Amino acid sequence: MKILIAVDGSSYSKRMLAYLAAHDEWLGDAHRYTVVHAVAAIPPRAAAVLDKAVLKGYYEDEAEKVLKPIRSFFDKQRIKAEFVTKVGPAAEAISALAGKGKFEMVMMGSHGHSSIGNLVLGSVATKVMSQCEVPVLLIR
Repeated sequence: MKILIAVDGSSYSKRMLAYLAAHDEWLGDAHRYTVVHAVAAIPPRAAAVLDKAVLKGYYEDEAEKVLKPIRSFFDKQRIKAEFVTKVGPAAEAISALAGKGKFEMVMMGSHGHSSIGNLVLGSVATKVMSQCEVPVLLIR
């Protein structure tokens, strides 16, 4: 199964990874994993005055803060994964990648670093479920 794993570095992302490690059916070569992290875009007016290399470096640094411990987790579990960074709204980036990449499932934490407005489900999780055409497994 081709699985897209959406992460943001929150405690719910960590719980989702713990769930993955605790269930043998997710481990092994039967699945292909791609880990995606969406970095919030710098407002266009601010980005316009920054050098493109500086802006690119900023996005890469922000993504690496989240992806470095997750790479380590996948290495320890001996799970092969591809890592992708997107810039922009997380829900849109995750949903678009899930469709374009022909993934069979999206796996993500039920909440993230966004505002505390949605208490039952996080706003990104809610949007991904409504926009995504593939099954979404939310880990609480």
